[in-house]
Amino acid sequence: MLEAVIVDDEIKALQSLSWELTNLSDEVDIIASFTDAREALDYLEKNTPDCLFLDIEMPAMDGFQFIKNLKNKDFPVVITTAYNQYALQALKNEAIDYLLKPIDTDDLEETIAKIKKFNAKNLTVERLEKILLNFNSESQSKKITINTDGKLVFLNSEDILYAESDGNYSTIFLTDGQKILLTKKLKEVNALLPENSFFRIHNSYIINLNKIKEFLKTDGYVVLESNHKIPVSRQKKSDFLDML
Repeated sequence: MLEAVIVDDEIKALQSLSWELTNLSDEVDIIASFTDAREALDYLEKNTPDCLFLDIEMPAMDGFQFIKNLKNKDFPVVITTAYNQYALQALKNEAIDYLLKPIDTDDLEETIAKIKKFNAKNLTVERLEKILLNFNSESQSKKITINTDGKLVFLNSEDILYAESDGNYSTIFLTDGQKILLTKKLKEVNALLPENSFFRIHNSYIINLNKIKEFLKTDGYVVLESNHKIPVSRQKKSDFLDML
């Protein structure tokens, strides 16, 4: 399924292209459409479609200015316009295709084929990452996703013993003895972990509550199943006892 976004200041032209794409194939899904270029830019800054159909003649910002302002360019752009003098400029702006209004069905079919071919050849790291993250978020046995050292690591929460802060870095300690260094503050790591089984017991430590073997009340330490001793801060002691 191709996820498409349409940007055209003329509502009738936008509706016409939406109808054409929807009725042309059940493989095209219009996930968003905009008559306002600024709103479209905001949307595309946070979302990555499989293709963008972009009008040229728009008030305030034309299509080529729109392309220059795109921060996320990880998708093919198809120029749509009623004027044929923009073809060369469209190619210079790396548009994958150029469609003249009113759009011919055969031309549109050829464009869809080009988009599919382009995306098949350009399955970038970002797209693979998006697929993996979406799969993990929809999985029944959801894992914790860690982005580190140029790769995504998917961890089961029960495999994590504790996490330790080192300024702007953090280290996650696993039950098998492995360590994972992250360029994240401990606060950011804490946001990734399930609240019901992890607790920030100290400014420098987050522990897995299921891995506690002992709590040394007098000394103010917990001992994990791995025999690691982790200090409990005075400020956190009351909340920690409530969690237990």
